[in-house]
Amino acid sequence: MERPHKILIIVFLLTLIAIGVSIPEGYQVKFDIGPLHVDRTFYPLRLDIQNEKVQIRKVPRTVLGLDLAGGARLVYEADMSQIPPADKQSALDGARNIIEQRVNLFGVSEPLVQTSKVGSSERIIVEMPGVTEVASAKALIGQTAQLAFREFPEDLAASESATLFPMFENTKETSLTGKELKRASVVFDPNTGQPTVSLEFTPDGAKLFEEITTRNVGKNLPVFLDQFPITSPRVNEPISGGQAVISGGFTNDQAKALAIQLNSGALPVPIRVIEEKTVGPSLGAESVEKSIRAGLIGLGMVMLFMIAYYGRLGLLADVALVIYGLITYAIFRLGPITLTLPGIAGFILSIGMAVDSNILIFERIKEEARSGKPWQAAIEVGFGRAWDSIRDANVTTLLTCFVLFNPFNWEFLPQFGLARGFALTLAIGIFVSLFTGIVVSRNLIRVFIKRSE
Repeated sequence: MERPHKILIIVFLLTLIAIGVSIPEGYQVKFDIGPLHVDRTFYPLRLDIQNEKVQIRKVPRTVLGLDLAGGARLVYEADMSQIPPADKQSALDGARNIIEQRVNLFGVSEPLVQTSKVGSSERIIVEMPGVTEVASAKALIGQTAQLAFREFPEDLAASESATLFPMFENTKETSLTGKELKRASVVFDPNTGQPTVSLEFTPDGAKLFEEITTRNVGKNLPVFLDQFPITSPRVNEPISGGQAVISGGFTNDQAKALAIQLNSGALPVPIRVIEEKTVGPSLGAESVEKSIRAGLIGLGMVMLFMIAYYGRLGLLADVALVIYGLITYAIFRLGPITLTLPGIAGFILSIGMAVDSNILIFERIKEEARSGKPWQAAIEVGFGRAWDSIRDANVTTLLTCFVLFNPFNWEFLPQFGLARGFALTLAIGIFVSLFTGIVVSRNLIRVFIKRSE
């Protein structure tokens, strides 16, 4: 079998998988045609691997943002006046993590919690899709973080404490809390070079910690933040002096995240609501309906234009465009990537760029064919020359997406969630359009178009 045919078979299988992933949850097909009776409910494909070593469960779902699903948006201003300059960023990140945990505890699906700096004001923005009890959410978010060191019962064997998952129900309270923790920081083991987390307690905390570690030698000592276990290190020996180290094969990011969580209890940041906004679910549903309608109308017009202007080439471009849409939407669901109105706009814009790539390719092919080259040679040369223009145009757009998404939270670049949603969907759409334009369209033309039009 020729190579283009093999590639198209792989693309066909990939498209079928994308269709399976894109099927809505509980989609029902019901119809009667003569003696044929169909009444079946379909569910999206899901990844479910569970054995002794691997546990992966991925259920595709479409996640809508605040502007589409409705909900609440709260903007908090953090009071950093009592926080030392060296600890401000750590304290702010810790407050953000605590708020995100509490919003998840409140039962919010895919909340967006991010920090932002406006002038000298440090802010935490909370978006909660589907939330109607805004007052309860505000009360939950506004609480002070509670860090607690707990221990397993005395009659529990040391080996059991290492395998038992720590919970409030199977542990008991100690007198050591976040009030006695002075600081947590990332340090590196001088012998192994591995990152560890260093704990420094107050004088009172040092005494309590020594007593606790003395009676828990050989056992694990769970640490809870707002009733959630964040670590459970093993106590190898009694620890005195108010200094302790938590090790466990951490990566740099894991050690930093743990230090931030520990500091969240030790350095609570006072916050106050400066903006509150509620979006009704009916408005979100209306926005979804209009966005889908606009997208379908635009897509239909583009597909008709391609067929009218390019004939069979345009028809193959439309097939590639449908494959592009299915694969892109499947990626959105597998992420899952939260879809907002700007995100949908980015997706629609990427459709236009995908069509633009096909137009460049077709015009190059026609130009080479008019110069007298055989049709198959014109295809190869035309694709090669079109790639330079397609690459340059998409690279510049991807750079714009990088600036808008601002993955490193640089202060001199935008840090807005809606802009990031637009940038993310546009970037994903560009990568998929490069695949469909260069791989799918190219091999469709190789197989189905045997002569110049």
